[in-house]
Formats: sequence, C-alpha cells, structure tokens
Amino acid sequence: MISSYTQDIKHKEDELAIQYLPAVKGMAFRLKERLPSSIDYMDLSAIGTEELIKLARRYDETLNDSFWGYANKRVYGAMLDYLRSLDILSRASRKLVKAIDYAVEEYRVTYDEEPTDAELSELLDETEEKVHDARIASTIYTVMPLHDQLQVGDEGAALALIEKEELVAVIKKILSGYNEREQLIIQLYYFEELTLKEISEILDITESRISQIHKSVIHKIKESVGT
Repeated sequence: MISSYTQDIKHKEDELAIQYLPAVKGMAFRLKERLPSSIDYMDLSAIGTEELIKLARRYDETLNDSFWGYANKRVYGAMLDYLRSLDILSRASRKLVKAIDYAVEEYRVTYDEEPTDAELSELLDETEEKVHDARIASTIYTVMPLHDQLQVGDEGAALALIEKEELVAVIKKILSGYNEREQLIIQLYYFEELTLKEISEILDITESRISQIHKSVIHKIKESVGT
C-alpha cells in the first residue's frame, strides 16, 4: 500500500516535469542565442532539465499556486550557475578583456568599424587565440545579471560596500544620462532578454553599437561606485 502510494506520487512528479520540459528547452534555446557558438545548447538544456526534475520532486502545491511560476527562475538560475562554473574569466583574461574593450573603442573611432581578432592581436601584442578566448568570455558575461557583471574584475570588491538600494539609484542615474533609444536597448537586452540581432532589427542599429552601449553602461556604473 505504501509502496503503491509512493509510486503514484513519483509518477505525478515526473508528469509535472515532463509537462514543462518544452518550456525549459525553449529557455535554453533563448539563452543559447545570446551566447557564443562554443557554448552547447544541449548542455544548457540538460542542466535545466535536471533542475526541473529536482524542483518537481520538491514542489508543494499547497505553498505555490503555479509550478512554473515557482520553477522558471530557479531553472534559469541553474543555467547561469553552469556558465559561472566554466570559470570563463581568469584574472589574466579580465585584464585582457579591459585592454580589448579600450582597443576596440580606439579602433572604432579611427576606422568606424570593429577590429578583427587578428588586428587586436597585433595591436595588443597578444596571441590571436588569447584574444579570441577573451572576447568569447566577455560575450558570455553579457548574458549575466548586472550584479554579476559588475563584480567581474578587481573592481568588484567595491560593490560589497554599498547597499542594494544605493546601487539601484546609481544605475537609474547612469541610465538617465542616455537618450531614450539607448535606455530602450538596455531594457530590451536585460529585461526582455532579446538578442543583439533582434534589437538590431527592431531599432535599426548595428549589433556592434548595441554592444558598445552595453559596455559603456557597465563601465560608468563601476566608476560611480568608486571602483
């Protein structure tokens, strides 16, 4: 009797997980669209599915009206944790990312286009492979919540010294200095989770320019918190 009851419960939990499996796969696909080709969609999907099953087996419908409402942020968070676990930005590559960002801006001012990995390699006297890897790592971090991005690099320690409300106020102040279109880019990227390509098509602005605005916002926020 007890064994039969346990089996029924387990079956119900698995049915719940199966019901929302397409939503997890869709979430993984959307996240993958915002990441470089080196990140495998199947890995993201597997991580999300594993988390979904765990959540289904812990779910108490008397405490939460909607399973997906309870699970979706946790599933997405598991995928982000997986990306964090890749240790994508070592101390050395963080410095290289900064150097690359600066070199890209200087190059764009002069030539009105973004340099290739080979051109950056020559400008920075680094191997093309290192430049390529650092740019990939930087791209991965752009899908992370702002809090994660602000803690990348030696400057991140300063964030521990300020309250969340103060940081929100700083971010609002920074964004107010941008025009309406640029503010919309940040909203579409972080809150609507659109890809650079989708934003480019909606606003008729290059993906390179969108990336530039994003990095500018991150840099100014770091400056404002005293880093």
